[in-house]
Amino acid sequence: MSKSSSVYLTGSKHFSFITNEKNNNLPKWTESKIKKTQTIKKIVCGRGIHCLIWKKPNKLEFYQKGNQKRKYQLPKNEAIKDIVSSYQTYLILTESGKVWSLANTNRLKEVPLLDADQSTFEKIRPVTFFTEKKLFVYSLIMGSYSCYYLCNGDQLYASGSNEEGSLGIGQEGGQEPMPVYVQDKVTKIFAGSHSLNFFFTTSKPDLLYACGSNFNGELGIGVASTVSQISPVVVKNFQGSEIMTVSSSGCYSILITKKGQTFGCGYEGANGHGVDKAIFTLIPQLKEKKAVQLSIGSSQILVLTDENELYGWGFNENRLFPTDEFENNNSNNFPKKISLPGYFTNYLDSKDMIRIVSGSLVSFLYLDFNKALLQDLRILFESQKFCDCEIGTLGNTIPAHKTLVECRTKLTIDQIQKKLFGEKSTINKEQTLSFLKWVYHDEISDFEKLEQNFGALQLTFPPFVDNTLEKDIAQLYQDDDSKDFKILAKIDKIDQENDEDEDKEEEEEEGNYEEIQVHKFILLARSGLFREMFDNVNEKDNINKVKDYSNKTIESLEILIKYFYTNSIKLTADEDPELIVDELSDAVEYYQLNDQCNLESELLKIKMQFDLN
Repeated sequence: MSKSSSVYLTGSKHFSFITNEKNNNLPKWTESKIKKTQTIKKIVCGRGIHCLIWKKPNKLEFYQKGNQKRKYQLPKNEAIKDIVSSYQTYLILTESGKVWSLANTNRLKEVPLLDADQSTFEKIRPVTFFTEKKLFVYSLIMGSYSCYYLCNGDQLYASGSNEEGSLGIGQEGGQEPMPVYVQDKVTKIFAGSHSLNFFFTTSKPDLLYACGSNFNGELGIGVASTVSQISPVVVKNFQGSEIMTVSSSGCYSILITKKGQTFGCGYEGANGHGVDKAIFTLIPQLKEKKAVQLSIGSSQILVLTDENELYGWGFNENRLFPTDEFENNNSNNFPKKISLPGYFTNYLDSKDMIRIVSGSLVSFLYLDFNKALLQDLRILFESQKFCDCEIGTLGNTIPAHKTLVECRTKLTIDQIQKKLFGEKSTINKEQTLSFLKWVYHDEISDFEKLEQNFGALQLTFPPFVDNTLEKDIAQLYQDDDSKDFKILAKIDKIDQENDEDEDKEEEEEEGNYEEIQVHKFILLARSGLFREMFDNVNEKDNINKVKDYSNKTIESLEILIKYFYTNSIKLTADEDPELIVDELSDAVEYYQLNDQCNLESELLKIKMQFDLN
């Protein structure tokens, strides 16, 4: 069975307060005391001995040395979109385009938008500047003492300290948000929580701008200088390479392209090359690897590949890497593979579930179980198998699963077609695709396009906190009328007389099965066993039932099917917990499920609740 936590960390003894290693350094990946949950969406940490965890759509938890865990909840209609951190400040962006702050009042120069009477990390408060100016914030990022905000699609603002020209607004200014002018339309903004420089991608996907400190050549503009770059300037060497992410910390920067190539520049001890570089240069040790995640702390770099291999390098002063693999208190100039805790080995074949986080005194490793359902539905959407409807205009349609689309929108397919693609419709295939990405995995990739779709459908946008994929799928379990498939679960045979004729035997044999209703797309999304089964069936045959040969009881099968919808197992008083645990212990393997740890956790809860050995 799985352990009690899916969050591991390594680093300074200062962070031992969230482990069982009291006042000891954490030289190896150490299990935390943070409860295992499938709802952790993101962990961020800055300079201090604290971290912020985004859990449910509008709920956060704050851990700080010397204080009890604090819980925060935003208003019900505010769904969190992202959280970011700097030295002593956290900012929260919601889907409504509003910004909220949680900060140490002793560090007001970072984000000077807090009420003067706010106590240290006492509560989350709204940043009113943007709502007063009628600015909708699409994304934000924080550096050491400053922050950038991308508003209304293409307007860039910066606030906080202008140290080393990090705001990109020239020599003067700072504190209150001010507009930043870039020659091309900015599409994304990047930084590191310990950096004095920022990067921007534009409408030209291979064009990158940068501003701020450049003492070691960390901006990648071709020259190192003690004179800071006070206005955005073009970064060299990236024509033809679309950029996925960039991050930096003090004197070096690391960049990953959409193709997964990893580049470094700046200080020799951390840029991945061992010598100073003033332009981004491909890191040789990662040349054959496809990077998918990057996290930079004050002195360490972590990179995760598409094969779930973890690489790290940098200065190991605070034991930010396991010391049995890295030299302590020395600079490790080149990327080196880091072993994952044994707990994570079950997920090496799962894409987009392992998360990496680096702070100044700690590195975190955790699993995003919330992605299991989204990942299953994303795979189903991309496969376009067994779709039973099409969304779009004639000759420009996208296949979809009718029940899921109607479940998410509370509209019929005919109503959706009429509202989105009527005679005067201007919605194209790209906008339709953006809409279906929200339907299948809650993705809001293009705010403007999705907002137009929601407007045409007369749906509230951005979606309310309660209007999540997980909640919609859980509610769908109750909708028996829309269930289009049956699993025939075997029940105990009825004793039959020897003189029964063959026809009667066949009739009674058919009566030895009980029907469990389910949605076909749920089986296709959650179970590899059913995907393989349907792969061998002609879609035109319209198969609507199948016998289950697992020899599990109806009771266990019904609980498993409900789990497919809800990601949880709750037993009633008349259900046998020991039987359920026993029969579902091999369900992951038999039904080929992706979310092994979550199901194991649910079974572990039952064992603990009923004191089962």
